[in-house]
Amino acid sequence: MPEKIMFTMGDIACAEGALAAGCKYFGGYPITPATEIAEWMALKMPEYGGAYVQYEDEIASITSVIGASWTGTKSMTATSGPGVSLMLEAIGLAVMTETPLVLVNIMRGGPSTGQPTRGQQGDIMQAKWGSHGDYQIIALTPASVQEMFDQTVQAFNLAEKYRTPVFVLADETVGHMREKLVIPDPKDLKLVTRKQPTGDPTDYLPFKADDDLVPPMALLGSKYQFYATGLTHDERGYPSDKEHIQIELVTRLQDKILKNADDIIDLEKFMLDDAKIAVIAYGTPSRSAKKAIKDARKKGIKVGLLRLKTVWPFPEEIVADLASEVKHIIVPEQNLGQVFHMVRSAAAPTPVHLMSKPAGMPQLPHEILEKIKEIDSI
Repeated sequence: MPEKIMFTMGDIACAEGALAAGCKYFGGYPITPATEIAEWMALKMPEYGGAYVQYEDEIASITSVIGASWTGTKSMTATSGPGVSLMLEAIGLAVMTETPLVLVNIMRGGPSTGQPTRGQQGDIMQAKWGSHGDYQIIALTPASVQEMFDQTVQAFNLAEKYRTPVFVLADETVGHMREKLVIPDPKDLKLVTRKQPTGDPTDYLPFKADDDLVPPMALLGSKYQFYATGLTHDERGYPSDKEHIQIELVTRLQDKILKNADDIIDLEKFMLDDAKIAVIAYGTPSRSAKKAIKDARKKGIKVGLLRLKTVWPFPEEIVADLASEVKHIIVPEQNLGQVFHMVRSAAAPTPVHLMSKPAGMPQLPHEILEKIKEIDSI
């Protein structure tokens, strides 16, 4: 099949990315502004030999995705902030049972019902800290229709490789904008499938990790027997209240993400080589930032962009290195400051300036340009 070109919205590009990645199960509940993902998956799943199920709520949706994943099926759901709030306990279960899945959050205004049809970036910390206990998560932040496709494929690959839930966090503007999408020939896509055990079933320990800290994953109904629980468990999967078991388990769950951060973190550097001011942004504000930076350069202001395509794990060392080379950092966010706090911590003592816009339209290029000119005059 040759590459296909579409003019479409980000939500549909996301669904096409999931299908291209090999997703065969979607369990979900419609919610603005993510509903188009569910609609497209409902339409297309039968063509791909997969299953779409609409549930009574988001809790049923995410738990069904966990169950489907244990059969060996690449599985996903899509929702918005209120739906993620309901799914967070199950996200903790997926982390603890090391279940690969993809959760797409098309972010809208909040808290509560908020502004269903308006974009916001208010769920960044929710994705990282929403469930309880010590854990790490992977979260990708696309900024275009093409990246909605590309990063959904990437999310499935990371979920399968590291046996973990992976978030795709896109603000509503990215989800609903329409742009050109190029869907590559399937043979040109690099897809990852989870490791499975190959040894004697009588010797199988379902949570004994390989050197990469990720255990091979047996499938429900295979010859390998396993026990999976959200309780602290040993390598057999059996519950344990022993202190050293808890320490070893949660440390490994963190380390399999943090020690592989160089493989996971995805960034774009734009005009940073000689920059004295850096803009750090993600999602829609990063698009405005690029235009503002081009305009600022025409005025002789040395400014560049670090675009976060991955927000979790956070690229702390990269931000720290950048901070040592510039005089100021600007963080435009569609919230009251979330990634800003991570940047400020990593960048200290370099001054970090928040451009906050918690509702309505994202920061526009001329607004970011004015902020750049203001900082340049300090």
